[in-house]
Amino acid sequence: MSVLEQNFPVVQKKLSVDLKGNKTDIIICSYDDHFLVIATQIGTMGTILHARKDADISVHPTFSVSVIFGKRDEPMLVACARQLIEHISSGTSQPLVLSLGLKDHSAETLKGIVSAVTENRLW
Repeated sequence: MSVLEQNFPVVQKKLSVDLKGNKTDIIICSYDDHFLVIATQIGTMGTILHARKDADISVHPTFSVSVIFGKRDEPMLVACARQLIEHISSGTSQPLVLSLGLKDHSAETLKGIVSAVTENRLW
């Protein structure tokens, strides 16, 4: 179930999905200068990543993803951020701040998060 809230000054969507038996709460916020996505299975923010599309120098776009806070040894979290910024960059050039507080870091869980966010996009 997805809820779009526009009363708050920031346009946001809240939803909950079941990923491999774990209730996953997702909040998607669209600010003027970036997107914020929080996905949590533990009730708090987890690893925080920043992702952006690099300046268009060539035909093939490149993307930068960095861990701001949290687990730096989890390549699947970086892959999740990269997939989301690739989807976002097709509609806008705004960067992404992503928080992943997950019990399960499997590819299946992260694909479920990417799918849920892109289905409920705000870009």
